[in-house]
Amino acid sequence: MGTLDWAVVVGYFFVMVAIGVWSKSRINNTSDFFTAGGRMPWWLSGISHHMSGYSAVMFVAFAGEAYRYGLTVYVWWALTIGVGVGIGAWLFAPRWNRLRSKYNVASPLEYLARRYNVPTQQVLAWSGSLLKVVDIAAKWAAVAVLLRGFAGVPITWGIILIGAVTMIYSVIGGLWADALTDFGQFIIQAVAGFAMLGAVIAHFGGVSWMWEMWGQLPPSHSEPLAGPYTITFFLALFLIKTLEYNGGMWNLAQRYMAAPDGSAARRSAALSSVLWLVWPLVLFLPMWAAPLIVPGLGNADDAYVAMGIQMLPAGLVGLVLAGFFSHTMAMVSSDANVISAVITRDMLPRIWKGASRMAEAAKLQLARITTFLFIAASMLIAISTSGTGVVIKIVVDVVAATVGVIGIPLMLGLLPWFRRSGPRAALSAVLLGLGVWATLFISQKTGVTVSKEALVAYPILTSTVVYVLLGIFMPERTTQRDELIDTLESDEATPEVAAAK
Repeated sequence: MGTLDWAVVVGYFFVMVAIGVWSKSRINNTSDFFTAGGRMPWWLSGISHHMSGYSAVMFVAFAGEAYRYGLTVYVWWALTIGVGVGIGAWLFAPRWNRLRSKYNVASPLEYLARRYNVPTQQVLAWSGSLLKVVDIAAKWAAVAVLLRGFAGVPITWGIILIGAVTMIYSVIGGLWADALTDFGQFIIQAVAGFAMLGAVIAHFGGVSWMWEMWGQLPPSHSEPLAGPYTITFFLALFLIKTLEYNGGMWNLAQRYMAAPDGSAARRSAALSSVLWLVWPLVLFLPMWAAPLIVPGLGNADDAYVAMGIQMLPAGLVGLVLAGFFSHTMAMVSSDANVISAVITRDMLPRIWKGASRMAEAAKLQLARITTFLFIAASMLIAISTSGTGVVIKIVVDVVAATVGVIGIPLMLGLLPWFRRSGPRAALSAVLLGLGVWATLFISQKTGVTVSKEALVAYPILTSTVVYVLLGIFMPERTTQRDELIDTLESDEATPEVAAAK
């Protein structure tokens, strides 16, 4: 990287911090910090939802899978998310918003104490928080690998540099800073993505390469499902991503909660769905062509870096690198905000009574402290791994395989079709699903052959079946739970909700 590239990267970091400082003026209480006070425009909520859903992992692990297998990575990843979020626009997005507007909920897990009970809420809060720390550590490792590839910056210093900038604007500006930086990052990523696409078009001498390259690639590269990615894997991941990207990934539920009302939340989800179906195609096209541009790579995860160095002029390398940062920083900052909400509103009050008696200013300070500590912990874990071989293992084998299990009672509990499932069904579904995953994961480490489809599909299948069957045969339906579920059906206020506030 040259001086101009570094100037672009430094300028990008400066803008992100400036947005965080400006956003501080909009934060008066924890509701503003965690849900923007329900004042976020639907289009900003939708763009923020999209940007918060993926990170530099796409340009490391998924770029590597595109280099090895071709089209399939779009089919089992971006397509499942885009369709799943579209479904969630009708099923989940408005319900998340109504939890905030009708019950003053600021954390996605806050409603679980009423829907099930406190022990269920705490199991999901602790297990999900620990999982998210590991997940974000993988994101730091991924973006640090890119920084090392482009600029020769050691992994540790790359994590510290990017983490420090993210920490500053997240701690200062809360969800408003997250959403506004998401928008700025969306613009930067658009310019960077089209710059790379344009460089590839110029390399091949025209847009016809988009359909002609498949004849030059191995035949399996044009297959929708290839390599270890089977139809069973696809179906399991479709269920997982539908749950995950509609609120099972807690930070994405916050985007819906931040919209003014349920209808606005639905529009934001629809916008995010369209972006998920279209924008990854722009990013994946250069990745699919990579074997023709930089053939014979020893490590496929370096494909995007190798292409960028070879094809982009000074300044654009820095812009593309800033685009990589944008995705990771968007996801990490939003995760940090929602984890802070879960800790301060759901976890701490159960283990420290003083947390619930704090004045509003003290609660806001506590929110900022927990945001700082979460980001710091994830950075330390990422540094300890040195970024070697952990990214795709964590993202697929750990996070994708377990987040759906944790999301079953969280997401299905919002829907009227599962009102018979109570705390027994919820706890059993999570514990048995995680137990199946742990058994398969440990077996894999001891030399037993466990396919990706088994590791991803069996835990979520177990969790779903247990949750549904226990609801049918051992129902725990109560008037309070029915009232909660019924009030999420429309934006209309009810006397019961008014009394609950």
